[in-house]
Amino acid sequence: MAADKNASKSKTDKAEKPKGGKSLLTIGLVALIAAGAAGGGAWYFTSHGAKEEKPEGPKAASPGTVPAPAQYFALEPPFVVNLVGESGGARYLQVEVQLMTRDPESLKAIELHAPAIRARLLMLFAQQDAAGLMSREGKERLQNAALGEVKALLVAETGKPSADSLLFTSFVMQ
Repeated sequence: MAADKNASKSKTDKAEKPKGGKSLLTIGLVALIAAGAAGGGAWYFTSHGAKEEKPEGPKAASPGTVPAPAQYFALEPPFVVNLVGESGGARYLQVEVQLMTRDPESLKAIELHAPAIRARLLMLFAQQDAAGLMSREGKERLQNAALGEVKALLVAETGKPSADSLLFTSFVMQ
């Protein structure tokens, strides 16, 4: 009888082991499929997301590129003009201007045409109303108008705008 107990015990142990092995195999396969699906989904979203984020047009720089260094040209001496005003006597504006470009050839063009640039900016500054320049918005409008004048002149003379920005490095009104 003792032999029968051991025989029946070993039969039940053998019968239970394959069930446990099948369930472990099933769990392993499910985990493997889930990991594969997660990896495939991550690959899909990263590869398709990168395509959508690519900039269009030739002017857009790739994220790894650094723009050329900025080069500045100061229009010396400072501009000093009478401002248009309603009353209260004469009003004056003194402004120092620098032009910024990233192209060495454009810097040469700016230097060459500096007298014409100064003349245009002098006329623009002399037309300004003192009250309009009191606010930041008024100064920014003048800055944008001045950059437009510079670019228009340089396009007429060289065929390209050359200046990337115009900076007021000093702005005094009396």
